[in-house]
Amino acid sequence: MSPRKAVEQELTKEMIMTAARELFRKKGYQQVSIRQIASELGYSHGSIYYHFKNKADLFYAMIETDFKLLDRWLEDVMNLNLDHQGKLREVLLAYIRFGLTHKSQYEMMFLLSDDEVKNYVSKGPNESYEKFASTLIELTNRKVTIQETWSIFLSLHGFVSHYCRCDETYNEVEMLAMIHVNFILKSLG
Repeated sequence: MSPRKAVEQELTKEMIMTAARELFRKKGYQQVSIRQIASELGYSHGSIYYHFKNKADLFYAMIETDFKLLDRWLEDVMNLNLDHQGKLREVLLAYIRFGLTHKSQYEMMFLLSDDEVKNYVSKGPNESYEKFASTLIELTNRKVTIQETWSIFLSLHGFVSHYCRCDETYNEVEMLAMIHVNFILKSLG
């Protein structure tokens, strides 16, 4: 029996999630196996199972990390020294900026429609929407209905989803994002 090959670097969860995210983006969730992720990293598939019990568990960890990042973006806006209207504008823009800055994460967070993953990951989008809704209610000067909150969320999501499929960066569509956000804010006026 030959001795085990020494590795240059200890395999981390972050390394695995980075490689998996890129493979999922290129090939799609269903077409990627744990063996392919391990091969991409130059490790055995058993080393991945040391960190994650299966592919869905790995995906859930990625999505959970991404939702925490989105939450931090929105918390950063809430900590700005702006009036409510200014914060509201910045929250809506931050949502768009996040989606277009982290396109592959956004697609996996909100656009992947795989039954295996959908049943495994439902908490993240719901918690994110609830935080978005409570922030919207806190920053508006009037009572916002559930239907209005959902319409605003869908409007932002539609904008981000459209530009996720394009090669434009947030900086390239920033003016359109501002116009879109201003349009949304008029509906709350």
